Amino acid sequence: MYSLDVNFLNDRPDIRPTSGPKPPPGPVGSRTPLFIGLAVGLLLPGVVGALWFVLQQQNANLNENLDQLNAEIKREQIEQQKIKDLNDKTAQVRSETAALASVFNQIKPWSALMQDIRERTPPGIQITSIQQKNVTAKSTPTPAASPAPKAKGTNAKEAEAKAPSPPPVANNLVISGTARSFDDVNYFLLTLQRSPFFRSEDTQIVQAQLISNSTKLEVPEVKSKSAATAKVTYQLPKVVGYTIQTSLNDIPASELLRELDRKGAVGLVTRIRTLQEKGVNQP
Repeated sequence: MYSLDVNFLNDRPDIRPTSGPKPPPGPVGSRTPLFIGLAVGLLLPGVVGALWFVLQQQNANLNENLDQLNAEIKREQIEQQKIKDLNDKTAQVRSETAALASVFNQIKPWSALMQDIRERTPPGIQITSIQQKNVTAKSTPTPAASPAPKAKGTNAKEAEAKAPSPPPVANNLVISGTARSFDDVNYFLLTLQRSPFFRSEDTQIVQAQLISNSTKLEVPEVKSKSAATAKVTYQLPKVVGYTIQTSLNDIPASELLRELDRKGAVGLVTRIRTLQEKGVNQP
Protein backbone atom coordinates (compact mmCIF):
# COMPACT_ATOMS: atom_id res chain seq x y z
CA MET A 1 0.00 0.00 0.00
CA TYR A 2 1.04 3.53 -0.54
CA SER A 3 0.73 6.37 2.01
CA LEU A 4 -0.11 9.86 1.01
CA ASP A 5 2.15 12.53 2.46
CA VAL A 6 0.62 15.97 2.14
CA ASN A 7 2.44 19.01 3.54
CA PHE A 8 0.18 22.01 3.73
CA LEU A 9 2.89 24.29 5.03
CA ASN A 10 4.35 24.51 1.64
CA ASP A 11 1.22 26.26 0.49
CA ARG A 12 1.84 29.19 2.84
CA PRO A 13 3.90 31.91 1.24
CA ASP A 14 5.32 33.32 4.45
CA ILE A 15 7.10 30.15 5.46
CA ARG A 16 7.81 28.71 2.04
CA PRO A 17 11.47 27.84 1.81
CA THR A 18 13.39 29.75 -0.73
CA SER A 19 15.14 27.88 -3.34
CA GLY A 20 18.71 28.69 -4.19
CA PRO A 21 22.27 27.65 -3.41
CA LYS A 22 23.16 26.88 0.20
CA PRO A 23 25.59 29.28 1.94
CA PRO A 24 29.08 28.00 2.52
CA PRO A 25 29.91 26.83 6.00
CA GLY A 26 31.27 29.48 8.38
CA PRO A 27 34.93 29.71 9.43
CA VAL A 28 36.26 27.32 12.14
CA GLY A 29 36.69 28.91 15.67
CA SER A 30 40.22 29.70 17.22
CA ARG A 31 42.18 26.71 18.64
CA THR A 32 44.32 28.76 21.09
CA PRO A 33 42.66 27.38 24.25
CA LEU A 34 43.38 23.91 22.98
CA PHE A 35 47.05 24.70 22.56
CA ILE A 36 47.18 26.40 25.97
CA GLY A 37 45.65 23.39 27.65
CA LEU A 38 48.03 21.08 25.83
CA ALA A 39 51.01 23.24 26.89
CA VAL A 40 49.83 23.34 30.47
CA GLY A 41 49.37 19.60 30.48
CA LEU A 42 52.91 19.08 29.23
CA LEU A 43 54.49 21.78 31.39
CA LEU A 44 52.94 20.69 34.69
CA PRO A 45 54.72 17.29 34.87
CA GLY A 46 57.98 19.02 33.96
CA VAL A 47 57.57 21.53 36.80
CA VAL A 48 56.71 18.74 39.20
CA GLY A 49 59.74 16.76 38.07
CA ALA A 50 62.00 19.80 38.46
CA LEU A 51 60.67 20.46 41.96
CA TRP A 52 61.17 16.82 42.89
CA PHE A 53 64.76 16.97 41.62
CA VAL A 54 65.42 20.15 43.61
CA LEU A 55 63.93 18.61 46.75
CA GLN A 56 66.06 15.50 46.31
CA GLN A 57 69.16 17.66 46.01
CA GLN A 58 68.21 19.62 49.12
CA ASN A 59 67.54 16.41 51.04
CA ALA A 60 70.93 15.08 50.00
CA ASN A 61 72.60 18.30 51.14
CA LEU A 62 70.69 18.21 54.42
CA ASN A 63 71.66 14.59 55.01
CA GLU A 64 75.28 15.43 54.31
CA ASN A 65 75.12 18.37 56.72
CA LEU A 66 73.42 16.14 59.29
CA ASP A 67 76.19 13.57 59.00
CA GLN A 68 78.79 16.29 59.47
CA LEU A 69 76.95 17.62 62.53
CA ASN A 70 76.70 14.13 64.01
CA ALA A 71 80.42 13.61 63.45
CA GLU A 72 81.15 16.96 65.13
CA ILE A 73 78.84 16.06 68.02
CA LYS A 74 80.70 12.77 68.51
CA ARG A 75 84.03 14.60 68.48
CA GLU A 76 82.67 17.11 70.99
CA GLN A 77 81.41 14.29 73.20
CA ILE A 78 84.84 12.64 73.10
CA GLU A 79 86.49 15.94 74.00
CA GLN A 80 83.98 16.51 76.80
CA GLN A 81 84.69 13.04 78.16
CA LYS A 82 88.42 13.80 78.12
CA ILE A 83 87.78 17.08 79.93
CA LYS A 84 85.60 15.27 82.46
CA ASP A 85 88.32 12.68 83.06
CA LEU A 86 90.89 15.46 83.55
CA ASN A 87 88.55 17.26 85.95
CA ASP A 88 88.03 14.04 87.91
CA LYS A 89 91.77 13.44 88.13
CA THR A 90 92.32 17.06 89.15
CA ALA A 91 89.64 16.79 91.83
CA GLN A 92 91.20 13.56 93.09
CA VAL A 93 94.66 15.15 93.26
CA ARG A 94 93.22 18.18 95.05
CA SER A 95 91.41 15.92 97.49
CA GLU A 96 94.57 13.95 98.22
CA THR A 97 96.55 17.17 98.61
CA ALA A 98 93.92 18.61 100.94
CA ALA A 99 93.95 15.39 102.96
CA LEU A 100 97.74 15.59 103.22
CA ALA A 101 97.50 19.23 104.24
CA SER A 102 94.90 18.36 106.88
CA VAL A 103 97.26 15.73 108.29
CA PHE A 104 100.02 18.32 108.68
CA ASN A 105 97.49 20.77 110.06
CA GLN A 106 96.50 18.41 112.88
CA ILE A 107 100.05 17.59 113.97
CA LYS A 108 101.43 19.09 117.17
CA PRO A 109 105.05 17.94 117.60
CA TRP A 110 106.01 16.53 120.98
CA SER A 111 109.17 18.58 120.93
CA ALA A 112 107.10 21.78 120.79
CA LEU A 113 104.77 20.52 123.56
CA MET A 114 107.66 19.57 125.84
CA GLN A 115 109.34 22.90 125.22
CA ASP A 116 106.12 24.73 126.04
CA ILE A 117 105.68 22.77 129.30
CA ARG A 118 109.34 23.36 130.17
CA GLU A 119 108.97 27.12 129.73
CA ARG A 120 105.78 27.19 131.86
CA THR A 121 107.17 25.17 134.77
CA PRO A 122 107.76 27.39 137.85
CA PRO A 123 111.02 27.07 139.83
CA GLY A 124 109.37 25.21 142.72
CA ILE A 125 107.94 22.48 140.47
CA GLN A 126 109.57 19.21 139.54
CA ILE A 127 108.12 16.96 136.82
CA THR A 128 108.73 13.26 137.23
CA SER A 129 106.59 11.85 134.38
CA ILE A 130 104.40 12.89 131.44
CA GLN A 131 102.05 10.24 130.08
CA GLN A 132 99.72 10.31 127.10
CA LYS A 133 96.31 8.66 127.28
CA ASN A 134 93.76 8.35 124.50
CA VAL A 135 90.31 8.90 125.95
CA THR A 136 87.04 8.87 124.03
CA ALA A 137 85.75 12.41 123.81
CA LYS A 138 82.44 13.20 125.36
CA SER A 139 79.58 13.65 122.96
CA THR A 140 75.96 14.66 123.37
CA PRO A 141 73.85 11.52 123.81
CA THR A 142 71.13 11.02 121.26
CA PRO A 143 67.80 9.35 122.05
CA ALA A 144 67.58 5.73 121.06
CA ALA A 145 65.48 5.09 117.99
CA SER A 146 63.79 1.93 116.90
CA PRO A 147 65.67 0.10 114.14
CA ALA A 148 64.30 0.93 110.71
CA PRO A 149 63.20 -1.94 108.47
CA LYS A 150 65.87 -3.08 106.07
CA ALA A 151 65.17 -1.83 102.55
CA LYS A 152 65.44 -4.11 99.59
CA GLY A 153 68.76 -3.99 97.80
CA THR A 154 70.68 -2.61 100.78
CA ASN A 155 74.21 -3.97 100.76
CA ALA A 156 76.93 -4.02 103.37
CA LYS A 157 78.64 -0.87 102.07
CA GLU A 158 75.44 1.18 102.29
CA ALA A 159 74.78 -0.12 105.80
CA GLU A 160 78.33 0.77 106.80
CA ALA A 161 77.97 4.25 105.27
CA LYS A 162 74.74 4.84 107.20
CA ALA A 163 76.20 3.59 110.49
CA PRO A 164 77.04 6.34 112.98
CA SER A 165 80.70 7.25 113.19
CA PRO A 166 82.53 6.53 116.45
CA PRO A 167 83.17 9.45 118.78
CA PRO A 168 86.49 11.23 118.37
CA VAL A 169 89.47 10.34 120.52
CA ALA A 170 91.10 13.06 122.62
CA ASN A 171 94.80 13.09 123.51
CA ASN A 172 95.08 13.57 127.25
CA LEU A 173 98.31 14.31 129.08
CA VAL A 174 98.91 13.37 132.69
CA ILE A 175 101.70 15.36 134.31
CA SER A 176 103.00 14.12 137.66
CA GLY A 177 105.67 15.45 139.96
CA THR A 178 106.39 17.23 143.21
CA ALA A 179 106.19 20.83 144.36
CA ARG A 180 107.39 22.80 147.32
CA SER A 181 103.88 24.02 148.16
CA PHE A 182 100.30 23.99 147.02
CA ASP A 183 100.71 27.54 145.73
CA ASP A 184 103.36 26.36 143.31
CA VAL A 185 100.98 23.67 142.03
CA ASN A 186 98.20 26.22 141.52
CA TYR A 187 100.54 28.57 139.71
CA PHE A 188 101.70 25.73 137.45
CA LEU A 189 98.06 24.93 136.69
CA LEU A 190 97.35 28.54 135.69
CA THR A 191 100.36 28.68 133.37
CA LEU A 192 99.26 25.47 131.63
CA GLN A 193 95.75 26.83 131.18
CA ARG A 194 97.21 29.79 129.26
CA SER A 195 99.04 27.53 126.82
CA PRO A 196 97.76 27.65 123.20
CA PHE A 197 98.35 23.89 122.87
CA PHE A 198 96.02 22.71 125.66
CA ARG A 199 92.35 23.06 126.50
CA SER A 200 92.00 25.41 129.43
CA GLU A 201 88.69 23.86 130.51
CA ASP A 202 90.22 20.36 130.55
CA THR A 203 93.35 21.37 132.46
CA GLN A 204 92.78 20.55 136.11
CA ILE A 205 94.43 19.17 139.22
CA VAL A 206 93.58 15.52 139.71
CA GLN A 207 95.53 15.00 142.92
CA ALA A 208 97.64 17.09 145.28
CA GLN A 209 98.76 15.94 148.75
CA LEU A 210 101.71 16.12 151.09
CA ILE A 211 104.14 13.23 150.76
CA SER A 212 107.51 12.39 152.20
CA ASN A 213 110.46 13.85 150.42
CA SER A 214 112.32 11.08 148.67
CA THR A 215 115.47 13.16 148.50
CA LYS A 216 117.88 12.40 151.35
CA LEU A 217 120.61 14.72 152.57
CA GLU A 218 123.65 12.94 153.97
CA VAL A 219 126.49 14.93 155.52
CA PRO A 220 129.70 13.32 156.77
CA GLU A 221 130.29 13.86 160.51
CA VAL A 222 133.89 14.05 161.69
CA LYS A 223 134.39 13.80 165.50
CA SER A 224 138.15 13.65 165.51
CA LYS A 225 141.01 13.03 163.17
CA SER A 226 141.63 9.56 164.52
CA ALA A 227 137.98 8.54 164.71
CA ALA A 228 136.20 6.99 161.74
CA THR A 229 134.13 9.27 159.55
CA ALA A 230 130.36 8.75 159.87
CA LYS A 231 127.47 10.06 157.77
CA VAL A 232 124.55 11.95 159.18
CA THR A 233 121.24 11.76 157.25
CA TYR A 234 118.84 14.68 157.52
CA GLN A 235 115.12 14.28 156.75
CA LEU A 236 113.96 17.03 154.37
CA PRO A 237 110.55 18.66 154.71
CA LYS A 238 107.58 17.07 153.03
CA VAL A 239 106.66 18.05 149.49
CA VAL A 240 103.39 18.20 147.57
CA GLY A 241 102.82 15.34 145.18
CA TYR A 242 100.57 16.48 142.36
CA THR A 243 98.91 15.09 139.24
CA ILE A 244 97.61 17.47 136.57
CA GLN A 245 95.54 16.28 133.64
CA THR A 246 95.08 18.22 130.41
CA SER A 247 94.17 17.56 126.75
CA LEU A 248 95.33 18.90 123.40
CA ASN A 249 93.08 21.49 121.81
CA ASP A 250 91.60 21.44 118.30
CA ILE A 251 93.28 24.62 117.05
CA PRO A 252 94.84 23.90 113.62
CA ALA A 253 98.59 24.03 113.40
CA SER A 254 98.31 26.69 110.67
CA GLU A 255 97.00 29.09 113.34
CA LEU A 256 99.91 28.32 115.68
CA LEU A 257 102.78 28.86 113.25
CA ARG A 258 104.37 31.58 115.35
CA GLU A 259 104.23 29.51 118.54
CA LEU A 260 105.47 26.39 116.74
CA ASP A 261 108.35 28.36 115.25
CA ARG A 262 109.28 29.70 118.68
CA LYS A 263 109.18 26.17 120.14
CA GLY A 264 111.56 24.82 117.49
CA ALA A 265 109.11 22.94 115.19
CA VAL A 266 110.76 24.39 112.08
CA GLY A 267 110.05 21.41 109.82
CA LEU A 268 106.29 21.44 110.36
CA VAL A 269 106.13 25.23 109.99
CA THR A 270 108.02 25.04 106.68
CA ARG A 271 105.71 22.34 105.29
CA ILE A 272 102.56 24.23 106.22
CA ARG A 273 103.81 27.50 104.77
CA THR A 274 104.84 25.74 101.56
CA LEU A 275 101.33 24.28 101.21
CA GLN A 276 99.81 27.70 101.83
CA GLU A 277 102.02 29.28 99.16
CA LYS A 278 100.88 26.62 96.67
CA GLY A 279 97.24 27.49 97.33
CA VAL A 280 96.28 24.39 99.28
CA ASN A 281 93.32 25.26 101.47
CA GLN A 282 93.85 24.55 105.11
CA PRO A 283 90.71 23.11 106.81
